Amino acid sequence: MPKFVYDFTEGNRDQKDLLGGKGANLAEMTNLGLPVPPGFTITTEACKAFLATGSAPSELSAQVTDKLAWLEAQFGKKLGQADDPLLVSVRSGAKFSMPGMMETVLNIGLNDESVAGLAKQSSNDRFAWDSYRRLLQMFGKTVLHIEGEHFEDAIDAAKKAKNTTADLDLDADDLRGLVDTFKAVIKTHTGNDFPQDPREQLDAAIYAVFNSWNAPRAILYRRQERIPADLGTAVNVVAMVFGNLGMDSGTGVAFTRDPGTGAQGVYGDYLQNAQGEDVVAGIRNTVPLQDLEGIDKPAYDQLMQIMQTLENHYKDLCDIEFTIERGKLWMLQTRVGKRTAAAAFRIATQLVDQGLIDMTEALARVNGAQLSQLMFPRFDEKAERRKIGQGMNASPGAAVGKVVFDSYTAVKWSRSGERVILVRRETNPDDLNGMIAANGILTSRGGKTSHAAVVARGMGKTCVCGAEELDVNTKDRVLRAPHGVTVHEGDVISIDGATGEVFLGEVPVVASPVVRYFEGEIDPDAEDTDDLVRAVHRMMGHADGVRRMAVRTNADTPEDAARARRFGAQGIGLCRTEHMFLGERRSLVERLILADTDEERERQLGELLPLQRQDFVELLESMDGLPVTIRLLDPPLHEFLPDITELSVRVAVAESRGESRENDLRLLQAVHRLHEQNPMLGLRGVRLGVVIPGLFQMQARAILEAAAQRIKAGGVPRVEIMVPLVANVQEFETVKQDIIQVAREVREAESTHLEFLIGTMIELPRAALTADQIAEAAEFFSFGTNDLTQTTWGFSRDDVEAAFFSAYLEKGIFGISPFESIDRDGVGELVRIASEKGRAQRPGLKLGVCGEHGGDPDSVHFFNEVGLDYVSCSPFRVPVARLEAGRATSARRANGSGSR
Repeated sequence: MPKFVYDFTEGNRDQKDLLGGKGANLAEMTNLGLPVPPGFTITTEACKAFLATGSAPSELSAQVTDKLAWLEAQFGKKLGQADDPLLVSVRSGAKFSMPGMMETVLNIGLNDESVAGLAKQSSNDRFAWDSYRRLLQMFGKTVLHIEGEHFEDAIDAAKKAKNTTADLDLDADDLRGLVDTFKAVIKTHTGNDFPQDPREQLDAAIYAVFNSWNAPRAILYRRQERIPADLGTAVNVVAMVFGNLGMDSGTGVAFTRDPGTGAQGVYGDYLQNAQGEDVVAGIRNTVPLQDLEGIDKPAYDQLMQIMQTLENHYKDLCDIEFTIERGKLWMLQTRVGKRTAAAAFRIATQLVDQGLIDMTEALARVNGAQLSQLMFPRFDEKAERRKIGQGMNASPGAAVGKVVFDSYTAVKWSRSGERVILVRRETNPDDLNGMIAANGILTSRGGKTSHAAVVARGMGKTCVCGAEELDVNTKDRVLRAPHGVTVHEGDVISIDGATGEVFLGEVPVVASPVVRYFEGEIDPDAEDTDDLVRAVHRMMGHADGVRRMAVRTNADTPEDAARARRFGAQGIGLCRTEHMFLGERRSLVERLILADTDEERERQLGELLPLQRQDFVELLESMDGLPVTIRLLDPPLHEFLPDITELSVRVAVAESRGESRENDLRLLQAVHRLHEQNPMLGLRGVRLGVVIPGLFQMQARAILEAAAQRIKAGGVPRVEIMVPLVANVQEFETVKQDIIQVAREVREAESTHLEFLIGTMIELPRAALTADQIAEAAEFFSFGTNDLTQTTWGFSRDDVEAAFFSAYLEKGIFGISPFESIDRDGVGELVRIASEKGRAQRPGLKLGVCGEHGGDPDSVHFFNEVGLDYVSCSPFRVPVARLEAGRATSARRANGSGSR
């Protein structure tokens, strides 16, 4: 027979899957001999069975009866007995803490008879009727689903009649009247009387807790925290202890360290003559926990001892709930406490210094998301702020500047020393200069994987996308917000990339010392260095020492590369050469596209060659001695041409005026010629190299001549040439042969020995499935997980987020966007297949990833598990990837798994 109920003497803290976090920790404290009220836990298995079938398992009722009898024997009284009732609380308790998301009912067992017995036993009429009204209120809201305002309005009316605002001013008669009112509310809204049978109350409360697992707020919280939906919640039935018996009683919350900063000390709140929900609800003002020493020193001293015991036992910050009943201390809950990012790093290193944990365990207790929070500047929360809009938190940080509506103005004003925020409906590659110049980027369209978001994250630039309530009019150079707010070009706004909020005017920014440390501006060993920076430094050192995977960066400029190297990058995993064709060079690309003859095409390629070569010289110099993977041109050529509508208007206006615009007309014809219904699946990537003579050869020559130039200058270039969007080995071999021929010519011309690798991006499902064939010719694979996600799911990244992703997330179809974190079952499986097939064909094949997922903490763990050699991400994410790569290696070693 399955066992669904365990008393607190039967469990321990390692049984959170079965007993939930609260039940497991109550059992653990019981095992430690701490003062825990007796009770029992109904398992998560019972909850899952209840939710699956709509009814409790047949064995549950009898098992609850047995444990209830055991509990009654502990106290020598029955649940709800008239003269001296045993009362219990019914509390939720999932494996992962979900504070306030599910249900609790206190004082189960009270009814019209036992309330008198409780009053007599406690010699406190007020306490008894206060406890009864609490049961009615909580039962009505939690079990019977009556709106809480009906009960709260009645309490307010009672206080108003008493001419007071304090609950404690209501006497026993007032509370007896509230009980009658609450019972009437229940009768009115349900058609039934409040159940007087204590066992009926208990069963109803248990089932209400089960059902609360799928309450909307619980579902939303799980989705936000990425908690699996199939875990279910346990239910804890605990003998009541009372903090509302008088001023010698009370309830409180304590932390063994400050969860905000990590500082050691006494932290928490206490409330006299109250039950637990009074502290959480904030309906009465608490006092600092330190004040308990003056109120009840014996209880305070005992609590301090227990707090130390728990922290030493759990070897971590503990969050504790307690009640004092007429001077006796009772422990109601403990758990490893939630904390801020700064506190996480500080506490982890403090515990190492105290000898409680080692650095490997400390590394497991921090994560990349926390490090990312520490790296971004933030607004001063104490400052006055006027919010005018809300978008998606596309790239964290805090940015302040004058509004500009185009890249030209952004660059111009920035060069004059102005801080600017580039505001667009949406951005495109032509906006790159403006995005670089801007302090932050705000768009009214797009999502977290839109152009603006991806590029901004790559630059470590603050960005808010998809602020749909803002009307961006670039023609009139005005931004209109709700409530009649109008922002003109030159007006100052502030954007918070961590929250997606947009504010009018300037909000003061607090700088991040962690970024200054990574930039080399702060010496972690200096006496005056903040202990947070020291903690980060120690953690990064340990992560670097244990991680198996290298961390590279995605960088297209020497400046990005240099910054990434300061941040710890071990090379470049992706240089996107198309970014080198924008700006002033755009006209050269236009002429290349318009070339009618081989001679004209070769002339345009010849003009681009020295420019590309110098780009690569500077890039290789910035990463001297480290591998640099350079991707040949990838995007469709139409992206380098003017917008078809804008160009058509220009030509039409010129014709109406009788003006000659021959070049515009040729451009328009080229735009029409190159137009594709789905350009992302059209003439791009390797296909460009196959059908446009000389294009990839020019790029390969520029790369290899740059390498030769660096060798002659005493450098150590480590070049890797990457062919994009390969679908079969024949495509790759065609381009590879051209590159090898160029290499022969460069070697002969430069009289230099050149060593380089030629590999490909795996970003199409067919490439992944035929990786063994491609590996016959390719010397390395780099997984382009952005396009691989698009082509696996059949998504257009630029369209789907705004179109339906929010609905998919709300309905639980997605736990998280597959563009943010790797889809392990689909895209991830293709990565695994390609890795295994590639290495089976070519042992030692170098494998990396260069999509956005390379900087996502969860994805880094997956790539480590698959056996990739490196991840590559934007410069700003390099420290995050370093930390997570170390954590991933440590976790696999702890689980007894090898790295390959």
